Amino acid sequence: MARVGLTPERLTEAGAELADEVGFEQVTVSALARRFDVKVASLYSHVRNSHDLKTRIALLALTELADRAAEALAGRAGKDALAALANVYRDYAREHPGRYAAAQLRLDPQTAAASAGVRHAQMTRALLRGYDLTEPDQTHAVRLLGSVFHGYVSLELGGGFSHSAPDTEETWARILDALDALLRNWPAAPTDPRG
Repeated sequence: MARVGLTPERLTEAGAELADEVGFEQVTVSALARRFDVKVASLYSHVRNSHDLKTRIALLALTELADRAAEALAGRAGKDALAALANVYRDYAREHPGRYAAAQLRLDPQTAAASAGVRHAQMTRALLRGYDLTEPDQTHAVRLLGSVFHGYVSLELGGGFSHSAPDTEETWARILDALDALLRNWPAAPTDPRG
């Protein structure tokens, strides 16, 4: 019999909170059961296993990020939109490090296709229309932005920049300037050296 008040949604939210407190990798059904002071078995009527719980947290994080990004991007274009999107990811990662890590979870293709991850790609492509990029350059640019945003945020959260000057805010602003300049002056595709 399911414990009154426990639902998959409530467990997912509690799991997301736990991820922010102790790290996404530490989230398990057992850890969640301890949080609610219940037996592990009582949670299995709501979540199948720890992987199911982590997938639910990842989907929650992707939705939260997409909602924030959509709000931040509304009415913006060019560098203003680029900075807004970049800051959504950075701010979310700082506020919710465990959820941010969850958003990086590799999902099976069917789950990924039905997730808010699709909205992330659509918003990034919409932003890039302001830079007049066509395929395949648009896909290259989507990958570049994702790599830079995630790489910087991950290194910053891990303390990788805490040992030297200049301040990380200054570096972040310079990175956004550089990305804007690159997107406005995207290099031509290389010619095939084989002729």
